[in-house]
Amino acid sequence: MHLLPNTSGVGLPFNLNPEMQETTPLWSLTPLVYGTGSGLGVGSGVPPINNFMQHFFRGRSDNFDPSLYSGNANDARFDTEGLRISSDALSVFISDEYGPYIYEFSRLTGMRLRSYRLPHSFYVKNLSPVGSDEIADNTSGRVANKGMEGLAITPDGQTLVGIMQNSLIQDGGSKGTLLRIVTIDIATGKVTHQFGYMLTTGSGVSEICALNDHEFLVDERDGTGREANIPPGNSTDAQVKQLFKIDLGNAVDISGLDDGSMTLSDAISNAVPKTLFLDIVASLTDPSLGVNAFALDDIPAKIEGVTFGPDVRQGNTTFHTLWISNDNDFVTTVNDVNGNPIVNPSQFFVFGFTDADLGGSRFVPQGFGGR
Repeated sequence: MHLLPNTSGVGLPFNLNPEMQETTPLWSLTPLVYGTGSGLGVGSGVPPINNFMQHFFRGRSDNFDPSLYSGNANDARFDTEGLRISSDALSVFISDEYGPYIYEFSRLTGMRLRSYRLPHSFYVKNLSPVGSDEIADNTSGRVANKGMEGLAITPDGQTLVGIMQNSLIQDGGSKGTLLRIVTIDIATGKVTHQFGYMLTTGSGVSEICALNDHEFLVDERDGTGREANIPPGNSTDAQVKQLFKIDLGNAVDISGLDDGSMTLSDAISNAVPKTLFLDIVASLTDPSLGVNAFALDDIPAKIEGVTFGPDVRQGNTTFHTLWISNDNDFVTTVNDVNGNPIVNPSQFFVFGFTDADLGGSRFVPQGFGGR
């Protein structure tokens, strides 16, 4: 990702030019469970490139063992959502919606190195390739297609922090407002805490990113905007795309929800404190941007990726950079509000902020390889 000063005199102060250098498919050394496609109008889910040593992951929703719960690490279905790099830069941690799973993979080879077990309350017992059926057949666990959406890693590289997109079924499901956050000790693989996050006006959360070892940015959004599918295939005016700053430092653990020692109302009242850090819609449509301002129906519906980039200087001011991207669901063309076809690209946005914008918080970037 090449972020360079814009010297043309037209447009924003910096240009961002993405460059695809290579891809690394993800695979397991041990065999995985693939669907047959029977009754679904598709063929076998086994990837043609599989071999004796490599069993590749796919997004096929029927790649599971129906006799086991959704956290079965041998299932080949894998809908990747959050991705963070280890501090030694040798591996990546990836979260998923199906399990939900959190796996560690080798950056060099793509081989899965480790599977992190989440609390059993996050998994569903009855699996189906059709999301609505899976929701109807379960009374607890994650909502189908709304599992571990966001993943952060603390700057010291010792802790993973995952957040669910929606409430667990037993916490209210798609209509719930309390989302669960888990912290995981990377060295031992153990879940150390669960915390509660309360939605403000969004319908779910798509990402979490570490400001320091106890404060995080959470990407809360609704489903409005370009490629919103309301009505199917049509763009709508974007409404809720906000980043909130939360603090887990003195947060109350809500693991008692799993054994009955804490009620849902208690967990809601002890949700982590949050303050608005960035209103993406307001920022992109700000009149001060002039011709560079976005129309509401040009802002992506699914703002899902958040990370930090290198610091930059503009004049005499040093800015930290916050990089944000969308998920276009591989849909390259949608309709505008009038039904006319328009392109629906993957988009990247870079925002600058200073230490003064953090309201007393301290930004600590993650170190890599001892740096």
